[in-house]
Amino acid sequence: MKAVTPLAAAVLALSLAACGPKAEQAADETINTTSETITDVGNAASNALDAAGDALQPTPNGQSFADSAAKSDAFEIAAAKLALTNASSARIKAFANDMIKAHAASTAKIEAAAAKARPAITPDPALTGEQNDDLTDLGKLKGADFDKAYIAGQIDAHDDALELMENFAKDGDVASLKTAASEIIPVVKKHLDMAKALEKP
Repeated sequence: MKAVTPLAAAVLALSLAACGPKAEQAADETINTTSETITDVGNAASNALDAAGDALQPTPNGQSFADSAAKSDAFEIAAAKLALTNASSARIKAFANDMIKAHAASTAKIEAAAAKARPAITPDPALTGEQNDDLTDLGKLKGADFDKAYIAGQIDAHDDALELMENFAKDGDVASLKTAASEIIPVVKKHLDMAKALEKP
């Protein structure tokens, strides 16, 4: 049976209007059914797109997760060290000191969890090209310009780290690393809140 298009339904309603109340009621029901069908199809298409997006960003395996976590920690520590010399805000320098300590601790936690995997996993902390470029650009800034760029970068970096930890804690394939990710999540959330607070004047 062919689907009734919205235009055809409207024409049908007009042509049946002169045929009495029963015909008018039938036309109204046809229009309502067509509208509901269009809505259902639209919702189904939206859900399919969301599912496709999730499929394009699968949860990393244990090695990939450990590597990403190690690179994230290494980047955070390097950026924080720049902040200690280039930042103008005492609050930002204090935040940077906290980041160095916290990310050294999370590095140790991930390394210990990775060592429990079978076979054992060795995280690779080597920074990506993009991370190196970001640090180079950040290092060129001083004072208020540095403060603004550093905090903006911290918000982005912790958003990414939170997504990484939450995804692996939920669907990861290495039990010890899943536990470590779960334990790190509250710390990342705290750091994200701290960075957002520093973004405000």
